[in-house]
Amino acid sequence: MSTPSSPSESAEKLSPRAFDEYASAYDQAINKGLRFTGEAKEYFAETRLKWTREVLGEYWRPGWNCLDYGCGIGAATPFLHNVVEAGKVWGVDTSAESCELAHQAHGSDRAGFGHPDDLAAQAGTFDFAYCNGVFHHIPPAERANCIQQIATALKPGGWFAYWENNPWNPITRLLMALVPFDRDAIMLWPDESRRMIETTGLQVIRTDFLFIFPASLSFLRPLERHVCKLPTGAQYLVLARKPL
Repeated sequence: MSTPSSPSESAEKLSPRAFDEYASAYDQAINKGLRFTGEAKEYFAETRLKWTREVLGEYWRPGWNCLDYGCGIGAATPFLHNVVEAGKVWGVDTSAESCELAHQAHGSDRAGFGHPDDLAAQAGTFDFAYCNGVFHHIPPAERANCIQQIATALKPGGWFAYWENNPWNPITRLLMALVPFDRDAIMLWPDESRRMIETTGLQVIRTDFLFIFPASLSFLRPLERHVCKLPTGAQYLVLARKPL
């Protein structure tokens, strides 16, 4: 997998304008990368949130005010409603075109979309924040500010489910190479992600690895909960909480 040769090059390749160009073809691009798994993106979106709800255990409550950071075209919105049972979902993304498509597909009195800078007016209002595969697209120099936006948006006691692609997994690297907007992304190691989250004052509760088996080996998927601490899965979750 190639990486940008300089910070300025990475910023250009990961610009909001680039994602505006891909917005209308996002599903097609993602499913091209996922075709070797035998699953569409909906399987992964639903499974991520089912896992998150399960590990939250007794702390989970229906009706949460949920933030989807880096929402893209809003693909996670129905799963946040149906799996997490969110009361309201607010998705933010730097791509205006993606937000417009998200609004057209999922906008309602229970779901809205805007720019991350809009979060400044919503400090301390979210019970739960979620992001998936977002930070490998953010230039390293900007990541601290983005993670701080999320931490500031959470209520005291609020939860943050941070999902990223696992650099240890060679299949993940292969699939990312097949997706145009992932080819030059700068992946984050789990320890790096945990340190970044902790700098905001959030408390990291656990790290899990998920998505080991493709659809052809789906009968083995129940085993994943027993090996979720091994860095083998295609993605990892860092679950964190804002202190009360």
